[in-house]
Amino acid sequence: MPSSTITTITHFTRTQIADEEEKHLSSECKDVLLSLPKERGWRTAFLYKFQGYWCQAKEIQAIMAFQKHFKAKDTDIILASIPKSGTTWMKALSFAIINRKNFPIISDHHGHHHPLLTSNPHDLVPFLEYKLYANNQIPELSQIADEPRVFATHIPFASLNLLPSMNNIKIVYICRNPFDTFISSWHFLNKLRSQGLPEISLEEAFKMYCDGVIGFGPFWEHMLGYWNESLKRPNNVLFLKYDDMKQDIVSNLKKLASFLGFPFSPEEEKQGVIQDIAKLCSFEEMKKLDVNKNGKSIKDIENKYLFRKGEVGDWVNYLSPSMVKQLSLIMEEKLDASGLSFKVASQLGK
Repeated sequence: MPSSTITTITHFTRTQIADEEEKHLSSECKDVLLSLPKERGWRTAFLYKFQGYWCQAKEIQAIMAFQKHFKAKDTDIILASIPKSGTTWMKALSFAIINRKNFPIISDHHGHHHPLLTSNPHDLVPFLEYKLYANNQIPELSQIADEPRVFATHIPFASLNLLPSMNNIKIVYICRNPFDTFISSWHFLNKLRSQGLPEISLEEAFKMYCDGVIGFGPFWEHMLGYWNESLKRPNNVLFLKYDDMKQDIVSNLKKLASFLGFPFSPEEEKQGVIQDIAKLCSFEEMKKLDVNKNGKSIKDIENKYLFRKGEVGDWVNYLSPSMVKQLSLIMEEKLDASGLSFKVASQLGK
């Protein structure tokens, strides 16, 4: 990894790199960690500032491996997001759209069931950093015969290093309004906290979120990376908003399908295929499936923790007026000039 890509603020001795999660890292990764600033993030693990964003040591090792070994194909599809902004939903929707000719959306009389009824979306669309390149693995992706290959990631756009080979690669980015993303992240990380540790307070978590110290954050830089590329390369990058999709799923699924290269035919629209996919992948349907109540599909995270409410506007039940004002000012300062905005104004008075 070129030294110019590493932000150096201070140095840490090897004795300070002692967390359990870092014991099995490669020597190359440990050498990189020595020159990175770190903070104890969310009271669960160290977060390191790597290439401008915050992530855990194991994630850095996987990202480094991905950057070194991944060879993109023109037909590749990458689903990108910052954590807790609709990732699981987007995986399910994209898988159903791309594979609808192979797997009937509605179970047939032969007993054939859709894979999403028996597999978690994260098993069907693997993460680059959590699955394929995790744990010192170097996958042989060239042996994947089926195209398009579909992957997922939380890695910021700049660190994907895809610009030289973009060509026909498709990237779908889904984001969620920062208010709901924060609340969802706070609940999620409290479920994942180390055993015996007290819950992370809303105030503590909010401060870190506003400071940008959150996995793959600051959130505004993560969003802007993909937002700006979607404006420059609309044929390569589709930017979708969770809130808009919840409000109008049909038109957004048509947009998504067309972008992916699998548009719905007029006959499919008449038959209600779009609505069938929306129902199959809906939060309510996925949450009640046994496969999403049990097992682990991402690292050591229980699948049941991936589904909480999935609502838009739940933040109004948690954030104080001063918190709302602070986060609103941050969004105004960081996002307004870009043209990226979110429909939260109507909820501010609740």
